[in-house]
This record gives sequence, structure tokens and C-alpha cells, in this order.
Amino acid sequence: MRWCVVDSPIGELSLAVDETGLCRVTFQRLDRPAETDPLLTRTAEQLAAYFAGELQEFDLPLSVRSGTDFERAVWTQLSRIPYGEMQTYGDVAKIVAGDVGASRAVGTACNRNPLPIVVPCHRVVGAGGKMVGFGGGIPTKRHLLELEARVSFETLWS
Repeated sequence: MRWCVVDSPIGELSLAVDETGLCRVTFQRLDRPAETDPLLTRTAEQLAAYFAGELQEFDLPLSVRSGTDFERAVWTQLSRIPYGEMQTYGDVAKIVAGDVGASRAVGTACNRNPLPIVVPCHRVVGAGGKMVGFGGGIPTKRHLLELEARVSFETLWS
């Protein structure tokens, strides 16, 4: 794996790629030597464009080698949630497992998402839109959702 750290409005993000694609995004600086890689550069550029409100859909090869079948199904569903929109844990559970009772398992899968922001687990909220659970913290989740809502609103009225 090759790693780098990028600055963002929500703090430093550590990125990792392997021979197949982007495999990790973390919300903290990892003490690893920074490496040069075209995919790391492309990921950093797309994240910068996302935070600037200029990118609504990431176009990156992904390499996800972890997770149970259920977790992978949840992560796939997260990728289908449109920019600027939200689903509840129950919504995702109903889609993935056919049972809103699987919402806790969805929450666990979101917490284990190796590619937050790129695979948008921040778009999953509690019942009634309640801000609950996020590996980057609730203030970060709120920031990401507010960014997307603002950009979506500005796009609608431009």
C-alpha cells in the first residue's frame, strides 16, 4: 500500500491505495511516509474538488478487500444514495436486508466503511434525520451534509 495525508476543511485525511485502487480513507494522520502515486494524487484532487463544492460524484477505482457480504451490500447501497440526499439506517436495512430491524447492523457496517466520504456513509442518519454515529464525529458528519445541501441548493437555483 502507498499512503499520503491531505488537508481538508474537516482536518487531515490519510489515503491509501494498492495496485487495484483506493483502499482506505481515515480521519486521522497515520504516521507513514508519504508516497507519490498517480491515484493518490487523483484522489486528493477529487477530494479537494468535493470540498470546494465542485464534485458530486467520485470517479476512482476502489479496492475493498474487507467486510462481510452484508457489509459490502451496505457499502454498495451507500454508494447509491444521491449527493445531497439522506437515508435512515432503517431505510438502508430495508433495502439491503428486507428488514428495518437490521438497522443496528447497518450502523455497524457504516462504522466499518473503509472509504468514508468516497463511499458516503455520512448520508445515513437516524430516524427523523437525527445525527447519530459517524467515524469522523458528528460535527464532521454535519459539515459534510451541510456542504452537500448547500451545493445542491445552489445548483437548483443557478
